[in-house]
Amino acid sequence: MSASLEQWLSRQEAAHPRAIDLGLERVCEVARRLGLKRPAATVITVAGTNGKGSTAAHLEALLLAAGCSTGLFTSPHFIRYNERIRIDGREADDAALVAAFERIEAARAEISLTFFEYNTLAALWLFAERSVQFAVLEVGLGGRLDAVNLVDADAAVLCSVGFDHRDWLGDTLDEIGAEKAGVFRAGRPAVLGTPLMPESVYSRIERLGAVPVVAERDFSWHIEDGGHWCYQGPRLCLRDLPPSSLQGPIQYRNAATALATLEALCGPHSPARSPLPPLEQATAASALGRVRLAGRFQVVPGPIEWILDIAHNPPAAEVLCAQLRARPCRGRTLAVIGVLGDKDAAAIGAALAPAVDGWFLCSLPPPRGIDAAELARRLAAVAVEPRLSGSVPEGLEAARRAAHPGDRIVVCGSVLTVAPALEWLRVYSPR
Repeated sequence: MSASLEQWLSRQEAAHPRAIDLGLERVCEVARRLGLKRPAATVITVAGTNGKGSTAAHLEALLLAAGCSTGLFTSPHFIRYNERIRIDGREADDAALVAAFERIEAARAEISLTFFEYNTLAALWLFAERSVQFAVLEVGLGGRLDAVNLVDADAAVLCSVGFDHRDWLGDTLDEIGAEKAGVFRAGRPAVLGTPLMPESVYSRIERLGAVPVVAERDFSWHIEDGGHWCYQGPRLCLRDLPPSSLQGPIQYRNAATALATLEALCGPHSPARSPLPPLEQATAASALGRVRLAGRFQVVPGPIEWILDIAHNPPAAEVLCAQLRARPCRGRTLAVIGVLGDKDAAAIGAALAPAVDGWFLCSLPPPRGIDAAELARRLAAVAVEPRLSGSVPEGLEAARRAAHPGDRIVVCGSVLTVAPALEWLRVYSPR
């Protein structure tokens, strides 16, 4: 009798001695045994400290609106593992995932794989099996040594570079940028979502001979009254576009970066192996209204407004603070926050503090989570008289009881904080 998806995932969590084990040797060998040369005719890899999930979601929506078949690989998931792999906008079902795992298990033999490596190979195998035209692959951690990088991307995106995962990527922005820029390939578009990149990123592009496509230099966007906007690329101009269905000003940048990536793949020297229909205003407008991504400034309206945003590192917390201040509320802003132990909780708290009136600190489960008392110690400089809770649901309930109509509650700090909130609020719907 075949194992269930839950049984496979339990095995994979315990299969490798280290949860994170960067390097391509093992995963490339298993991919070779599986015959996984390419998961799709055209591959787009998306890396970055922040913004990669939103940019990947915009790419998927634009490609689907243009009539292309797509595979989207993202991580982590919120509620269901199936969220990580979407084909033509639909989550892979349990049976498809189990079939992929059975093939991987047969191929790997003596080779040990991490949980994420199993996940990556399953996505690539399913995309190849379904013969998707475009695969959009979100990097898990870093870039150069991430399992996703076993595939040569036809276009690679680097959304941003900030301080995060220092234990694996380095202590300076130059070191972190060099790791993330490892997804670029010679002669192929290297799309930068901001010009404010470490010198190592530009050096990597130059040494490789990749084709730079830089925000605010090679493509730009202008926001008009009412939230509509226009995109200007090297050859493409799209006017009167509606705002993305993903909330927050940062999504104009992410949407423009996605458009620039597809424009680069439409160029006369494009390496794309699958034809992409010309991008038109109606196609882009339709796509922007259908972008879906949970937990990124996700607004749940009501007498007490809820805003859910992962914001799990200082740069993301700075963006969240700016979004909150640009969207004032009548009452107070209460923060329900839980942070993993290897994150810079003090810097996250300092970035959020200008927009927060009250703090509700939650314990997150081990091994990576820290309890509310330890989080209070790390946030002591900004969180005055915080309320401590033993779990996220307890923190959500405490904040709800403390809030009045006109207040808003912001849930942030980690996927492990936002995921329980999605379930608790019952706003998550199957796709």
